[in-house]
Amino acid sequence: MRNRESLIRLHKFQVDEKRRQVAELEIMLTEFHSRERELDRHVKAEQERAGISDVAHFAYPMFAKSVMRRRENILQSIEGLERQLEDAKEELAAAFRELKKYELMEDGRKRKVRKEVMRVEQMQIDEVALNIHRRR
Repeated sequence: MRNRESLIRLHKFQVDEKRRQVAELEIMLTEFHSRERELDRHVKAEQERAGISDVAHFAYPMFAKSVMRRRENILQSIEGLERQLEDAKEELAAAFRELKKYELMEDGRKRKVRKEVMRVEQMQIDEVALNIHRRR
């Protein structure tokens, strides 16, 4: 019985850990998306200031080019994080399914034990009733 309870606790811990990982990745993605939008605004503002939006133009601002490179790097990081998030969600779902399997097994075992206890109690009650009936 202790082994089953230990397994359930272990799987609950694993599910909680996977949930934390998913939450952390979602927070990171939110921050990266925010940073990407901010860099995009910086590029547009610099283009408006310079009056040049053609990246190939010889007078295109260097600051805007460097911010665009940073933004592209963040977009690549976002893609990687999104893949990690999908993997983490799949791992969470698998861990949850495993936990449920053990919980259902334990619930079935407990039902059997309760049913057996009720059967034994009923037998004892029946025996007491028979003894009372015999005495009369």
